[in-house]
Amino acid sequence: MDTQKNEAYEQQSGDIPVNNIPSKKKKGRTGLIIFLLVLILALAGGGAYYFIQRQKPQQTLDKFLGAMQKMDLETMEALLQSSDLSALDNADIRDEAYAEFFKSINEKMTYKVKTDSFDIQNGTAQVTAHIKYIDGSDIYKETISEFLRQIVSTAFSGEDLTEEQTQQKLAAILSEKAGATEDKFNEADITYPMIKTGDEWKIVSLDDETVKIMSANFKSVEDEINNSLDSLTAGDSGEGTQAPEAEAGDKIDLSTEKFSIRYTQHKAAKDFAGNPCLLLYYDYTNNGSTASSAMVDVNIQAYQNGKVCDAAIPETNEDAIDHFMSEIKPGETVNVCQAFALIDNSDVTLQAGEAFSFGGGETTSQILKLK
Repeated sequence: MDTQKNEAYEQQSGDIPVNNIPSKKKKGRTGLIIFLLVLILALAGGGAYYFIQRQKPQQTLDKFLGAMQKMDLETMEALLQSSDLSALDNADIRDEAYAEFFKSINEKMTYKVKTDSFDIQNGTAQVTAHIKYIDGSDIYKETISEFLRQIVSTAFSGEDLTEEQTQQKLAAILSEKAGATEDKFNEADITYPMIKTGDEWKIVSLDDETVKIMSANFKSVEDEINNSLDSLTAGDSGEGTQAPEAEAGDKIDLSTEKFSIRYTQHKAAKDFAGNPCLLLYYDYTNNGSTASSAMVDVNIQAYQNGKVCDAAIPETNEDAIDHFMSEIKPGETVNVCQAFALIDNSDVTLQAGEAFSFGGGETTSQILKLK
């Protein structure tokens, strides 16, 4: 009897389920917990989706820059919305002759990527990369300088090079100078506009800054090379040049890695037409590692009354004039002669420097008295 009373009491109190059926209070508590769990999972799922989507533009750029390091142009092209890599051709990056050089340069590039802005509704993003890359300005200057020397020497030797042979010569010098020059790095921050196309994210287009990085800063040195070539041309024609300044005691005495020159004497003479000319004599030493000549290495200009004197052909020939054009072995010294047309008997100011030296280079000056 007591047992039946206790069971009845417990059933009325609602604290213990009867026949495993939960009470109404228990049902309400369980439903609330389930609702909260569903809500939390929904919120977490939405946040995870946003986070995953936000990473995709960054992953695309990471893949693009990784392809740059490997010079995997096919992958780079596939990651561009424009699918256009034609800008690389302006720097000869896709030229087979220079493939090994550009590969060796770009594999030394390093980078870090971060997302600046992300618009999930419009499918756009801005992703910035901090890139550390090889600055090849010194390599290009040395290459072009040596290339022009060899081309001039080849032309005067009577040897004709095909376009393919000329390109191969330039490529060989480029690789040689790259191997002999210490790596110099630059750093740049580039922001890449990204766009979602279907299920993929792509870079909108290839920008000029990326091309410059891939070409080891060639785009920045290209103008300097052209300006230097223009200066050389202007110097030969006497246009756009300014007479140098010199002291009375200055002497032509210059030494570089490629050559040394030292004034020995000068005298007045006649050219083949009977007009007055100046004969300038100096010692030329080949400091380089290959055969060369004063004609290839040295640039000397003469000025009278602020104007450039033209080159002249003397009426009589002598060994020193031939020595100016003749190649000598490394370490050898020879006395050479150059002739300049004279305007009158006023003082002549000389300026000597390295031929085909981009970025100026060291110069030396001297004043010659003609009377």
